[in-house]
Amino acid sequence: MSDVQKVLFLLGSARRGGNTELLARSAAEHLPADAEQTWIHMDDLQLPAMVDTRIIGGGTYPSPIGDERALLTATLDATDVVIVSPLYWYNLTSRLKLYFELWMGWMLLPEVQFKDRMRGKKLWLITTMSDEPAEEADFLIGILQHSAGYARMRWAGALVAVGGTRMGRVLENENALLRAKTFFSSGVESEQSLTETDAAIVAGGGHIAVPTKPGLFHGAAHHVEE
Repeated sequence: MSDVQKVLFLLGSARRGGNTELLARSAAEHLPADAEQTWIHMDDLQLPAMVDTRIIGGGTYPSPIGDERALLTATLDATDVVIVSPLYWYNLTSRLKLYFELWMGWMLLPEVQFKDRMRGKKLWLITTMSDEPAEEADFLIGILQHSAGYARMRWAGALVAVGGTRMGRVLENENALLRAKTFFSSGVESEQSLTETDAAIVAGGGHIAVPTKPGLFHGAAHHVEE
């Protein structure tokens, strides 16, 4: 069995090259040299709407084809899944919500053995926001922590930083870029309680870093946008 780290970045922003993607690419530069990186923008995929077939469909789910099959294969092949989404209405973008909805269908396919094969993989979040308290991302973080637990994955941490609405603004956030350098090497291996907090407040780079949970790196936050 290969020990090579295979990192799948799933981009869900409504625009290309936005602040969240820029922050993710900055963090990715500090992955081990031999780590394999796969970048997928959800807008490049033609995915079906999730239909709950547990009752109406007799508990069967159609075998994925096309882009859905490619996304499933990429997910199962990865050791790490990195969700790259700006904070939209305190949550993921709709593109990435659909990704997690598709998990339910994949779990209904006995030949895929989705939960067994997801066990032990790491789930990460990289997000940017603007003009809001950093804690506004906690709801999203909690959702992904629960999702990781349900799929028997390991919650690895979240990188949360100021993005603003202007393209490239995150690159002016020195604290966020500093956190990005060590993000993939200092994430948490979680069985952490959702209620655990770290009240330390550290000033840096002209911004305030507020790590409110293990592995969460909060930069100054502004209102909901990327």
